Amino acid sequence: MMRSTLTRKITAKLVTKASGISLLAENGAKYLSTRALIVAEHLQGLEDASTMTSSCSSKRHSRKTEQLPKTHTVPSLKQSSLDSPPSVTYTGGAEMPITSKLRIYTKEELPTGGTWPVFRLMDENGKFRDSSCDGYATTVRTAESSPSDTPANGENGPPSGEDPRHNLDLLRSDLEHEYIHDVHIQNEISRNSLLHYNSREYADTKSTNTLLRAFTHMIRLRQMDKILQNAQRQGRISFYMTCRGEEAIHIGTAASLKEQDTIFAQYREAGLLMWRGFTMTQFMDQCFSNSSDLGRGRQMPVHYGSRALNYHTISSPLGTQLPHAVGAAYRLKLQHDDAVSVCLFGDGCASVTDFHSALNFAATLRAPVVFICRNNGYAISTPVTDQYVGDGIVSRAYGYGMAGLRVDGNDIFAMTAAIREARAYALKEQKPILVEAMTYRQGHHSTSDDSTRYRDSQEVQQVSVHADPVQRLQHFLTSSSSSAAADGDTQSFLTRNEITSIKDEEKMEVLKCIQSAETKGKPDIKYLFEDVYHEMSPHLIEQQEQLHEHMEKYPDRYLP
Repeated sequence: MMRSTLTRKITAKLVTKASGISLLAENGAKYLSTRALIVAEHLQGLEDASTMTSSCSSKRHSRKTEQLPKTHTVPSLKQSSLDSPPSVTYTGGAEMPITSKLRIYTKEELPTGGTWPVFRLMDENGKFRDSSCDGYATTVRTAESSPSDTPANGENGPPSGEDPRHNLDLLRSDLEHEYIHDVHIQNEISRNSLLHYNSREYADTKSTNTLLRAFTHMIRLRQMDKILQNAQRQGRISFYMTCRGEEAIHIGTAASLKEQDTIFAQYREAGLLMWRGFTMTQFMDQCFSNSSDLGRGRQMPVHYGSRALNYHTISSPLGTQLPHAVGAAYRLKLQHDDAVSVCLFGDGCASVTDFHSALNFAATLRAPVVFICRNNGYAISTPVTDQYVGDGIVSRAYGYGMAGLRVDGNDIFAMTAAIREARAYALKEQKPILVEAMTYRQGHHSTSDDSTRYRDSQEVQQVSVHADPVQRLQHFLTSSSSSAAADGDTQSFLTRNEITSIKDEEKMEVLKCIQSAETKGKPDIKYLFEDVYHEMSPHLIEQQEQLHEHMEKYPDRYLP
């Protein structure tokens, strides 16, 4: 008995000591993890992707899916052995057929086979697809957008002094010739706005080259995300949310919209605002809530907004932007404006009541609104397998009597084409449309989340290697070439050294703007009471006076 009691006491002490060591190790690991995040800004190599060289042999090619620990199937692993795979598998093991033929489906003409196809133009290896390998056969519906929506060949020429290798006209011409026997791909190459010069010089890149700007912005987004996440880990800002893995949705969507289109976003779509002209300085000012913040410090970080850029301020509660977007669209309809309302949200948001209310109102009012769902596989910690059992989100369009379209959200060319047609449909038909962009959230939900608690880190790593939108476009830029050289030699559109230079420049710009944002003071406390009413009401004036009295009574508790 005495030996047993002694054994228990010794065991209890050992357990207590082990727990203390474990806690110390955990805290140490957190510190080292934070330091590693900071050091990671100076390292390269996390974005290397394997090259896929196998060719498409059959639409019924037999493939095996690599099994992962937590039963969540990684996107694109099923099709990684093929250049132009017939299908793709997303989170939860949902296999979807791929089509390179862009078609908007209405309630009168639903997809056959029970599963909506994924529209894709460019495969993971950075090559435009071979449409004969499509896993879904369909006829192409007449395009909703008019030819005037796309600049005519040579209409907007290259800027003076541009490197011939970056010439979009030459690149597009060579691609059209390469895909001369694939009319669907060739047509999209001809019409895609990313492969045409802009009519005006972009203020941030000082160029009219749309494709270079698109790639630069995707890099800018990723650099901003990495550095601001590190800044939050260091305690320099209170909160942050990254959009790693979803950059193509942002830029592809923004490139297809018009300035007069009003945007209602959630909190993971900073790229749309960036494309419209929101500067890096403005992003930093908002995240640091300083005196230059357009929101006057009254919003959490990443809750951006800009009246000048027609981008409504982000709201934290899920789904509040959906009914608002419908109301804005209905106003545009009544005024006969040449514009649509655009609403972006995540797959988890499709489970809230505002989703139903918004789509039902939009359908019955015939409002010109484009709903874009970013289906990234997770609603914070809840995988899509625990959210719904149907065919994703776009299949719900039929129930509301509206049109729908599913697109590969990691393919920037497909996103640009899909939103171009969705916008044209909403404007021409004066009806809503639901677009589901299939993607994967590579980062944590936010800096308050640890995604390793509900998904295996191997899953994320596999996606970052095989299904990353930045890598896919980078493959295209480094493998595509034009006969631009005087001697007839072909060269890649961008070299790896040029890509490294872009990454370094964008990183330094973010760091410079962070340093500037941190030196600015905080907004005046008077802004706590302003901007609610056109003129301050008596009760707000009273509250303001009470606050000032309180602060004068306890001056040591408040910053001057």
